[in-house]
Amino acid sequence: MLRPKQKKIFVLDTSVILYNHQAILHFDNNDVAIPITVLEELDNFKKGHDTKNYEAREFIRIIDDLSAENSLQEWVPLGEKKGKIKVVMDENGQDTDAKKIFGADKADHRILNAAIKIANQFPKRKIVVVTKDINLRLKAKALNISSDDYKAGKVQDIEGLYKGSELFDNVNKSVIDALYQEGTVAPEKAGIDTSYPNQYYILRTSMNQSALAYFNPENQFLDHVEKRTAMRITPRNAEQVFSLHAILNPAVKLVTLQGVAGTGKTLIALAGALEQRSHFRQIYLARPIVPLSSKDIGFLPGDAQEKIRPYMEPLYDNLKFIKNQYAENDPTYKKIDQLLETEKLLISPLAYIRGRSLSNICFIVDEAQNLTPHEVKTIITRAGENTKIIFTGDVYQIDTPYLDAQSNGLSYLIDKIKHHPIFSHVRLEKGERSDLANLANDLL
Repeated sequence: MLRPKQKKIFVLDTSVILYNHQAILHFDNNDVAIPITVLEELDNFKKGHDTKNYEAREFIRIIDDLSAENSLQEWVPLGEKKGKIKVVMDENGQDTDAKKIFGADKADHRILNAAIKIANQFPKRKIVVVTKDINLRLKAKALNISSDDYKAGKVQDIEGLYKGSELFDNVNKSVIDALYQEGTVAPEKAGIDTSYPNQYYILRTSMNQSALAYFNPENQFLDHVEKRTAMRITPRNAEQVFSLHAILNPAVKLVTLQGVAGTGKTLIALAGALEQRSHFRQIYLARPIVPLSSKDIGFLPGDAQEKIRPYMEPLYDNLKFIKNQYAENDPTYKKIDQLLETEKLLISPLAYIRGRSLSNICFIVDEAQNLTPHEVKTIITRAGENTKIIFTGDVYQIDTPYLDAQSNGLSYLIDKIKHHPIFSHVRLEKGERSDLANLANDLL
């Protein structure tokens, strides 16, 4: 007779809670231990408008609900088919004292002591410290404590992440002719067996004749993609053509543009949104604020608007570039200023958008690689009727300490939603900013 599998006990670090306040519910029927130091640190994070402040507050509410009729010093059930949770109060050193070994009374070392205490209490169960902090994982392993990253929402094969477009060589000339003459062709005639909805293709013959197409989920055919301009911004390569097509396609409600700096992600997104501004009540252009170093924006001089202006400047630069496509006396030039003045076009930190209704809006989220999967989900679930959301970012350029190419919200979104017909993704690889910028991306 097989013995039932012994449940593990996961000891959670503060970084896991700040990544996802619902993390305690994602360990199946295993038990979860929260060191009291984690609650103390969350208390320091609960005030503010940043995402980490929101996550801290939401987790504290969950713990408050769990403790309404129970003492958290005992194991409290988390729900059906879930494990139990408790708060570890005693973090004093045991035979092995992390504070003495590492020579400092730090929060990380108290968390390790809590894990050691749990291990001593339950010697037959596997204890795992779960943290987004690589250094804490290394310290745990140095003390012979199992440790792991929080893997919920993590993309396993980042190198194989969906690109959204594909090159097909040696296509029969009749396929190219059909796309130009009839505007559509059956995928199998181009040698394409399977496609994701709205997947883009560069089709090329052996004689270098080519055409751009995408798999239309409505008719299940390859439809021709024509090069278009938006606000006098003309795409310079196939990927930019695809990006603008996705943004201008009314059947697509969710777009992701991923690529390195200088590939034109934000410019194309903003130009496409402005081109169809009459279709929406408002255009939001937002990005998460990630302070440099450990300084919060409160350290910057000035009022709230002056503090956030440096973080929003790249967005204003793109808008200025679009304005400069027109003469100052051109009605469109003045119209852009008018859109800003009336807040029909709103450039704002992402934290300031939280809680707003997203109905009849084109919502562009820049630098989306600095969001967690939970944040991305929260944004999308707020979408109302006639709303289009565009996420742009580079999954390899992350500015927050507990995210990486595999665990950020942009990667997670691209990986999980690529099979939906209202979604379109393009990975832009060719820099168009300048030869100098391309040189830096390629060699530095």
